[in-house]
Amino acid sequence: MDLVFKIAAVGILLAVLNQVLKSAGREDMATLSTLAGLVIVLMMVIDLVAQLFDSIKGLFGLY
Repeated sequence: MDLVFKIAAVGILLAVLNQVLKSAGREDMATLSTLAGLVIVLMMVIDLVAQLFDSIKGLFGLY
């Protein structure tokens, strides 16, 4: 559940930053910040999926 709140916080921060940058006429920076946020969230999720696969391998003894 902690991961869900972290992802939501990143999403809210990026939404605000995106709106500020777009209103300032910096659409290119808004796009780059959105992509950076997406990469951050994907890294969090990939780490969690890797832990899941390690747990499954340990559970079934697949080394």
